[in-house]
Amino acid sequence: MTASRFMKFALDDAIGARGRTSPNPWVGAVVVQGSQIFGRGATEPPGGRHAEIVALDRFDARGMDVYTTLEPCAPFPGKRTPSCAETLVAAGVRNVHVAMLDPHPGVSGAGVAILRAAGIEVEVGDGAEEARTLLRPYLKHRQLGIPYVIAKFAASLDGKIATASGDSKWITGEAARDLGHHQRAWVDAIMVGSETVLRDDPALTARPGGKLATHQPVRVVLDSRGRVSASARVFRESGKTIVATTDDSPLDWRERIVATGARLVMCEAGERGVRMEQLMPVLAASGIMSVWCEGGATLLGSLFDGGYVDEVWAFIAPVILGGAGLSAVGGEGAQIMAQAWRLRESTIEAVGADVLVRGFLSEI
Repeated sequence: MTASRFMKFALDDAIGARGRTSPNPWVGAVVVQGSQIFGRGATEPPGGRHAEIVALDRFDARGMDVYTTLEPCAPFPGKRTPSCAETLVAAGVRNVHVAMLDPHPGVSGAGVAILRAAGIEVEVGDGAEEARTLLRPYLKHRQLGIPYVIAKFAASLDGKIATASGDSKWITGEAARDLGHHQRAWVDAIMVGSETVLRDDPALTARPGGKLATHQPVRVVLDSRGRVSASARVFRESGKTIVATTDDSPLDWRERIVATGARLVMCEAGERGVRMEQLMPVLAASGIMSVWCEGGATLLGSLFDGGYVDEVWAFIAPVILGGAGLSAVGGEGAQIMAQAWRLRESTIEAVGADVLVRGFLSEI
């Protein structure tokens, strides 16, 4: 069902809160009487108010209608905020339009049941497709206990991310790079492999429009052998850094990394470095629901081979590198075309002189 007019306002508010609420979902809500909107709200940072509570603030909502992008929460053990469903009942609202049910085991239909038991009419499904797309990271985190992974790379027409000498600045133009920074500004974490840090010494900060964003993602560096210098930029920027490593890294190196203030996560070593099946649940338990992975090829290959990639952002530049340049995605890859990863709901758009191919892999 396509979102109604008022649900679209709620979805807009939810988008505005995206990336600020983890590990809670970003939700938008509006309170309506007739054709007039009386209140709008979005989920506040953890420990703050939920969207419905914000939207109900400072006026009498008795007899009004509410549109919310996710099922109002029900009370459950350990919950730190008031139950939105009970608050809506106390407010005396008439109807509640819910885009989709919340898969949280403490809610999962209980919020709607509270509303209906109080005689409030509830409609479920208004804007469901839009809400589900918006909340994909939350849904995967809640259902599988691991983060939602967006694989991003910038490649030449012949599929290379760097020349044979390792030079990669810059394959794509300024518009594509800025769009990438806008995406960094909402995700919970940005992930790279040690080779990327060694080659580029990136800051891994979100700088849309050339300015540091208010929200900065956690920087996650995978370095199974302890190759990255403790003086790298990722350790000098404000915010949090996580380094995932293995027993293959020297003990004195680990001590230097910890001394920078970074958090060290020890994992077992796999054939291609850190074992993802151990790292991903640790990130999720840390409140990280979404990961923007910028490579390099070894890390992206590991994520694709392991089935962790949910969404792809591939920026293709109108240049040809040729020779023995670095491939965008490494790993074992597909052995036959039937095994190739094919994007669903793919879109193609021009971004400056470059082209963005975007689509989904997972069914979340």
